[in-house]
Amino acid sequence: MRRDRFLLAITLTTVLVADVYFVLLPRLRDWYHLSRNGCTCQGVNFSIEYQGQTSQKWTSGSNTTFEQESKLERLFSHPLYNIRLPELAPDERLLEEEELMGYYRRKVTRWERQQKLYVEAAAASNISIPEQPVTFEPNASWLKFHLGINRYALYSRDDHSIDRLLQDMQSAPIISADYTQDEKALKGACDCSQVVKPSGHHLKLALKLQDFGKAMFKPMRQERHEETPEDFFYFVDFQRHNAEIASFHLDRVLDFRRVPPVVGRLINVTGEILYTTHSDDLRSVFFTSPANNTCFFAKCLYVCKTEYAVCGHPHLLEGSMSAYLPGLSIAPRISIPNPWIRSYTFTGREEWEVNPAYCNTIKGLYPYSSGNRLLNIIDMTIFDFLTGNMDRHHYEIFTKFGDEGFLLHLDNARGFGRHSHDEMSILAPLTQCCIIKRSTLLRLRLLARPEYRLSDVMRESLGQDPLMPILTEPHLQALDRRLGRVLKAMDRCIKKLGEAQVVVTDFVASSGATERGTRVRVGDMQDKSEKREEGWS
Repeated sequence: MRRDRFLLAITLTTVLVADVYFVLLPRLRDWYHLSRNGCTCQGVNFSIEYQGQTSQKWTSGSNTTFEQESKLERLFSHPLYNIRLPELAPDERLLEEEELMGYYRRKVTRWERQQKLYVEAAAASNISIPEQPVTFEPNASWLKFHLGINRYALYSRDDHSIDRLLQDMQSAPIISADYTQDEKALKGACDCSQVVKPSGHHLKLALKLQDFGKAMFKPMRQERHEETPEDFFYFVDFQRHNAEIASFHLDRVLDFRRVPPVVGRLINVTGEILYTTHSDDLRSVFFTSPANNTCFFAKCLYVCKTEYAVCGHPHLLEGSMSAYLPGLSIAPRISIPNPWIRSYTFTGREEWEVNPAYCNTIKGLYPYSSGNRLLNIIDMTIFDFLTGNMDRHHYEIFTKFGDEGFLLHLDNARGFGRHSHDEMSILAPLTQCCIIKRSTLLRLRLLARPEYRLSDVMRESLGQDPLMPILTEPHLQALDRRLGRVLKAMDRCIKKLGEAQVVVTDFVASSGATERGTRVRVGDMQDKSEKREEGWS
């Protein structure tokens, strides 16, 4: 019996060694050589052509090793990401420095006066409150961000203050915490019969930093590996902090630059929120859980329950920090309903969902009948499809820039909910209108190439966030899949209507344009003086 066992062991060992030597080792050698040499991808043409006043072709050299250098740096050094805008005229900047500095100096003075009164009132009640000094500096990163906003984007491609702002929001001391203005407006009086709940359901806080910068904090409500359940309606989905972070990075990779800077941060909910807030309403919703964790919840009545709370572990809680835009009193914005708004009921359907020719109606309406507004809607549509965000019911613009201004891509926390599903209805504006900016199409094609693959540059970009990993690998792979679907949709449009009708130059003359009204074309980098008088969306 023992002899049989010994022979069996020898036989199995021999088979295992042979399998390793003849099967596993050759595969490992092949994998090693492939990873060192890169994919030659012979026979596949990844060239991109565009036609402006000149025609150029972006091609990748064969047998080039791309893995040893940063794909993100290579992407941002590509000519498509280095097209110079015309020199900005004074009225094309959102804010003037002197006006902005005066506005915030008055706010700092008012804050310090209120802080002093608060400390004195607490001392009269024998309550010791640490003072929160403000270090207001003219070169603060958030001020530079506000001053850099212009009619083309929230920030320029080479604006180094954005990286400083991300660092400041991640590490600067917090001196005050409160509910956001829209939650304050509710005053706890929420209509529980509403299908779409007001913002109190989402639990977000306004945090003031020591340099007087301000950020919106959205706490973690869902683990990264969790998908939105299939039976959830889009309007009751969770708001995800990592979706806000990932959306900012995607917006920058797409070169839209219409999402305010966002970074992840670990917050001490006791020391940085409870002990810094002056709001009795906010203090009243803090409690200690049975697991001895510090928790708090929104003040709106229908979520004023401990089961809707978020909790630290025991005090630390991760979330997203989104930079505030300039105040409405100095930089007014308006909120406009999305023409492709969804039905926020359980059974209703909107016209665009049943009428394939809906875009023809929209094209006849102001402000979509001229200018760049409809093209900007298409940009927003592609952005939302890539993130899977079905909740784009409104968009905002700065009133100063009028019809030619860009759309703000705000409130992206309902993106990246389901990596296993691509919601094609989000692409309705693109597939119904069959138009796209040339620069947008070229960048999408570029991001589909192996050396600039969208998932790879996003993985690298998100790796810079302190809460990394921000997205799970299935979500990153879904970006590539969805990008392919967008490009296929555009190919169908071009095949049906012709490229001349589908691919539009980046500037479309409108009634608000200058007298010359000449179109600016992507790739035309020669005549800067003409660009100054024309326009660029």
